[in-house]
Amino acid sequence: MTIPSYIKRFDLGDGREISIETGKLAKQADGSVVVRQGNTMLLATVVSAQTAAENVDFMPLSVDYQEKYAAAGRFPGGFFKREARPSEYEILISRLVDRALRPLFPDDYHAETQVMISLISADKKDAPDALAALAASAALTISDVPFNGPISEVRVARINGKFCVNPPLADIPDADLDLIVAATIENIMMVEGEMKEVSEEVMIEALKVAHDAIKIQCQAQLDLVAMLPGYKGKRTYCHENNDEELKDRMWKELLDKAYAVAAECTVSKHDRRDKFSAVLDEFVAALEPDYTAEKAPLIKRYYHDIEKEAVRSFVLKERKRLDGRALDEIRPIWAEVDYLPAAHGSSIFTRGETQSLTTVTLGTKLNEQVIDGAVIEDKLNFILHYNFPGFSTGEIKRSFTSRREIGHGNLALRALKPMIPQGEQNPYTIRIVSDILESNGSSSMATVCAGSLALMDAGVKITKPVSGIAMGLISDSKTGNFAVLSDILGDEDHLGDMDFKVTGTADGVTACQMDIKVDGLSYEVLSQALEQANRGRMHILGIMNQTIAEPREDYKPHVPRIEKISVPKEFIGAIIGPGGKIIQEMQRETNTVIVIEEIGDFGVIDIASDDREGIEAAKRRIRAIVAVPEIGEVYLGTVKNIVQFGAFIEIMPGKEGLLHISEIDWKRIERVEDVLKSGEKIEVKLIDIDTKSGKLKLSRKALIPRPQQQDGGNRNN
Repeated sequence: MTIPSYIKRFDLGDGREISIETGKLAKQADGSVVVRQGNTMLLATVVSAQTAAENVDFMPLSVDYQEKYAAAGRFPGGFFKREARPSEYEILISRLVDRALRPLFPDDYHAETQVMISLISADKKDAPDALAALAASAALTISDVPFNGPISEVRVARINGKFCVNPPLADIPDADLDLIVAATIENIMMVEGEMKEVSEEVMIEALKVAHDAIKIQCQAQLDLVAMLPGYKGKRTYCHENNDEELKDRMWKELLDKAYAVAAECTVSKHDRRDKFSAVLDEFVAALEPDYTAEKAPLIKRYYHDIEKEAVRSFVLKERKRLDGRALDEIRPIWAEVDYLPAAHGSSIFTRGETQSLTTVTLGTKLNEQVIDGAVIEDKLNFILHYNFPGFSTGEIKRSFTSRREIGHGNLALRALKPMIPQGEQNPYTIRIVSDILESNGSSSMATVCAGSLALMDAGVKITKPVSGIAMGLISDSKTGNFAVLSDILGDEDHLGDMDFKVTGTADGVTACQMDIKVDGLSYEVLSQALEQANRGRMHILGIMNQTIAEPREDYKPHVPRIEKISVPKEFIGAIIGPGGKIIQEMQRETNTVIVIEEIGDFGVIDIASDDREGIEAAKRRIRAIVAVPEIGEVYLGTVKNIVQFGAFIEIMPGKEGLLHISEIDWKRIERVEDVLKSGEKIEVKLIDIDTKSGKLKLSRKALIPRPQQQDGGNRNN
């Protein structure tokens, strides 16, 4: 039986092909496609409810990306051996797709919608994350679910000075720019990525390269729809009830009052929130209670729109901010380091009403994070966690790690990672934890600044300090008027058209994240935002440098020291010992942590302890194990075993030689036990090594002066 399916193929421009297929799998979903590049395949499905729940005034969208381990011919780790809780990598990909799709659903479409993307085949050559949004958008585009797409998403990397779209996984580490960009045919929607101090001009060029590729992918989705026989278009729906009379009354009575609140330029967000609420409360108080109860959802929705319009109009007209700042003005900043005496490194960074308390902990290779994904297997020695408790906004919140926290932490990690020294310059596994204690916008950027300060306080030799800033945009499509805002507040993020986070050093950008909520954002506006962000970052860096300008010369006294030594890899087994006996004994007796890693022809050994003598003792014992006995050298050995013809002496850990009975003394020895005792330490000289067996021949008498012969005595003894 032949299953009818429809396939659209397109080229990436360098001979690599991507295909989108529908009609073969998951046909009961509202839309399903399989996207393939090489042997990497993603199945994307979408299902949307026919009706919306009562009084829902938002889009209940869920996007889930999952990697099937069988796709790469692997078993999942853990006890249950099945895919379960999503990894951080899967959550980050889900967020990337969600952020690209969400703005393109109609404002009045409120039916619960689920988009699922599954990695069903992986060749570990082509990165699946660059195909996930294409697959999700294609499933939505061929479905009857209302969606103002299509969109697509590509990775653009600059490798050896050249831009490459969706580069092979193996080439990405060589890139000095790695961006994920999502866009429609007309507009860029979302950007996220990391860079190695590139210029703003290079970023703009990368966005243009990405957008050119995305236009082709969006057209391919439209072509696929045209291939489908009997496609009926998008479903009709009615998810909002309105009361035009109430709506007109509220706009007439409340817009000017809300504008007046915005114009008060209140610094405190809680005061501002109370004043906006008071405007609505006054209006509601004049209504009949029964009418208020009936119209409560509409009143709430209409006032939200009124407040949004009032704030936006105020900013565009007055060229001022809700807290009275100029458009490019940064909030007051204060910072402090070494606040927590027992931490390895700590800092406080406060900007306006946003505050981060950040710690740095330094550990060994045993503390590395193991990544065990279906496609990516790795070990990370740099970890950053971002925590956003409810009290930071004066709210009650359940204690669990949200997707937002994972996403903000990953952005801050990307910002700081290029400045972390590698190799022998940094023997540590580093963990940064940012606890947001207050929040009114830009908390992820506060994490970047606080993380940079805490790293320097810990003595980590970062290349340069890093700062971050969140930029916003308020625009009027009818007039073309717009305002780019530096260091945005939470309200400006919520009510604005763009959230553009930029991090970097004095010499270039290290990471960015952009979400755009408006159509028609030009490259000129983006360029202005980047230039304004650069000025803001330099201002913030100047204040940070007043607190601490460079890493401390040394780590703090309570930080464990780590020393590295290398040995030929054939000695690794001797150092570890049978069942780990020797290394465990060494760690216990020297109060150290010893980690051995085989790299090439060597065993690289990390010895960690806050006790300098312990480290030196461990080094001596390791050097003794790997030392090669030399003929003519004198050793202080231990009698390990006594036999009839002599004794076996351990001259180095694991290395024994035979002290023959004839080599114990110049005088004749009848019984070895009469001269030596088991466990006794004696000096011996290595007089020979058997070239075939490697056996060591020792002598004690060679270290004893030969007795002089008495006149007339027997000289032939």
